[in-house]
Amino acid sequence: MILESSDSPIRYQASGGIAFIRMARPPVNALDLRMVRAVIAAFKQAADDDAVRAVVLASSVAKRFCAGLDIVGLVGKSPEQIRTLVHELYVGVSEAQYHLGKPAIAAVNGAARGGGMTLAVSCDVVLAAENATFGYPEIDLGVLPAIHFVHLPRIIGRHRAFELLFTGRTFGATEATALGLINRVVADAELEGETRKLAGEFAAKPEAAVRIGRAAFMRQVDLDYRRSIANAVEDFSNIAATDAAQQRFRAFAEKRRAK
Repeated sequence: MILESSDSPIRYQASGGIAFIRMARPPVNALDLRMVRAVIAAFKQAADDDAVRAVVLASSVAKRFCAGLDIVGLVGKSPEQIRTLVHELYVGVSEAQYHLGKPAIAAVNGAARGGGMTLAVSCDVVLAAENATFGYPEIDLGVLPAIHFVHLPRIIGRHRAFELLFTGRTFGATEATALGLINRVVADAELEGETRKLAGEFAAKPEAAVRIGRAAFMRQVDLDYRRSIANAVEDFSNIAATDAAQQRFRAFAEKRRAK
């Protein structure tokens, strides 16, 4: 096993054909470079383990799935440092999922924002607890929700995507289901059990059919997606390094209103 040190931002557990990747960086699972790379490494570990037949991405932090990028950690970062982080989150996660070779389920137990949405929708299926909330707050920080420009219109349609991305508003699990952004809502206390049940159903299917079928499915839905997200890396990195964005990052870190 990897990623099991006490200070690791990830907890990895595999048994019964199911690998659980649990984000564990309190208080909100904010994504820094170390955490993103740990998530990618966990996906790769699951991919290489023939005993694993389904993968679950979840959170060990109560009522928090993932708050997205660690904004405080972006203060003062060079364009190159920002680009490295965003490249790993956009391209690295996408590549790890593309080559996973087995079904992936996101179990959203609470708040998912920005980069947390990126992680959730990278999975094949998204289940959410009743208390889960979603949102794309990047616009309020003066940056672009660049990767969501690529995938969100494909999932929910151009006009609904534009409204969510350019208002940055928060919305609940029921609305997310109606939009087609997640598969279904389950009671908070039942999220773990329902996720395990669905993962078990996937794990029980013929291994070769699932592996080859998922690869074929990924090729069909790719639709130039990976080249588009490479462009999104540049879009986000270029604006995040501007003085205006950095001022908003500092205001966020200092818990004050940006000028």
